[in-house]
Amino acid sequence: MKKYFAEFFGTFWLVFGGCGSAIFAANFPDLGIGFLGVALAFGLTVLTMAYAVGHISGGHFNPAVSLGLWAGGKFSSKELVPYIASQLLGAILAASFLFLIVSNKEGFESIGSFAANGYGTLSPGGYNLIAAFVAEFVLTMFFLLIILGSTSEKAPKGFAPIAIGLGLTLIHLISIPITNTSVNPARSMSQALFVGGEYLIQSWLFWIAPIGGAIVAGIIYNSLINKE
Repeated sequence: MKKYFAEFFGTFWLVFGGCGSAIFAANFPDLGIGFLGVALAFGLTVLTMAYAVGHISGGHFNPAVSLGLWAGGKFSSKELVPYIASQLLGAILAASFLFLIVSNKEGFESIGSFAANGYGTLSPGGYNLIAAFVAEFVLTMFFLLIILGSTSEKAPKGFAPIAIGLGLTLIHLISIPITNTSVNPARSMSQALFVGGEYLIQSWLFWIAPIGGAIVAGIIYNSLINKE
């Protein structure tokens, strides 16, 4: 159970810290942190929790990561369902707290986009479904390659969380204008459940594309890069 609690708390922190920075601080009058700040926030959530609980659960905090590690032969299939369930519960609870904070602001009327992911009219930059799918697929694939490589027994010890956190930061710097950056089905689902409407309808893409990219990365790493 310790592993599942670690995944629960790690994913909670990722959503609360990353999406929270986008909701509360990105456009704050005069002192907004902007895209760069939000990208750093997501990277820092993963970096900090990877050091805090990564030694317990492996620090996935993302259903796509769990499936990518499984495809790469580094994760047991019997652990997939409880890991993904723990990640989803952590993400949804974090979104619940974010909603509680937002809805208790003076003059509250709507949660707006709530840092949810989307394409087409819901894309920050107006990118269509094809652009969103390609971005999420490719970026998740490289995210998994970073994870698989930096956690390899042949890699320098103790630096994996830094590489992974910076990798996630770079991913956000690239794709916030495209989809508001997912590469994580739990992060996407938690926000879409609260904002609803078209965001919830479009949430399928933020399951299929990241999981597809992650599985391809696992296969590539296992069969080509890590091959003796």
